[in-house]
Amino acid sequence: MFKALAVCLATLAMTFAAKAQEKQRFYELRTYHAEPGKLDALLSRFRDHTCKLFEKHGMTNVGYWLPVDNPDNLLVYLLAYPNQPARDASWKAFGEDEEWKKVVAASEANGKLVGKIDSTFLLPTAFSLGFPVTPKDQANRLFEMRTYTATPGNLDALHKRFQDHTQNLFRKHGITNLGYYRMVPGQEGAENTLIYFLAHKDAVSASASWTAFRADPVWVTAKNASQEAAGGSLTVLPDGVKSVFLKPVDFSPVK
Repeated sequence: MFKALAVCLATLAMTFAAKAQEKQRFYELRTYHAEPGKLDALLSRFRDHTCKLFEKHGMTNVGYWLPVDNPDNLLVYLLAYPNQPARDASWKAFGEDEEWKKVVAASEANGKLVGKIDSTFLLPTAFSLGFPVTPKDQANRLFEMRTYTATPGNLDALHKRFQDHTQNLFRKHGITNLGYYRMVPGQEGAENTLIYFLAHKDAVSASASWTAFRADPVWVTAKNASQEAAGGSLTVLPDGVKSVFLKPVDFSPVK
């Protein structure tokens, strides 16, 4: 009994610590569009050089993923910084690093590896847990990145529904809540976008969890109540919810 209580208290302490750390962070979600036939070379460059140089210049590598369905040769990754000025200083130093310049020259001797880079600056919501260290028995999970476009004026109501209901129901149905983010103001869509990450054991578990969640009477009641209060759906219909399933690469800190 005492052992179970100690484990419970330790878990609560870790949760509170994770929340406290999460609130202070500034995030950047980056998507690289690798040139045809260059994705493996790009991954090798990150594995052998880029991640280490990021750390050297004060960036925190959070997670690196490939979409499960990846016809466009995408690499999706998330970095964390103490704040935006620190982010800008880190990238400036990284870009001027002589070691990095040599790595780029060598890796691109036969052509560029990346054709396009998308970057989104993010701040954690009040209810975001972030990305705690992956337990060894949960490595190589299936991740899901979900992007919600809220109807005008309803982003806060959407956040409240997640905080009061959705997250608990996700846990109930075996879905792991990770980072929940709003976009830094000034970016296109910042006033109505929620981006968040979930983890599942595998694709079969993900499908079963989502089916059970959507059929849960508690969720149906919460959804209907929130929509009634808002005068309609909290997300744009029909394309206000987008989901991408992701698998972590071998060098990703979170798996």
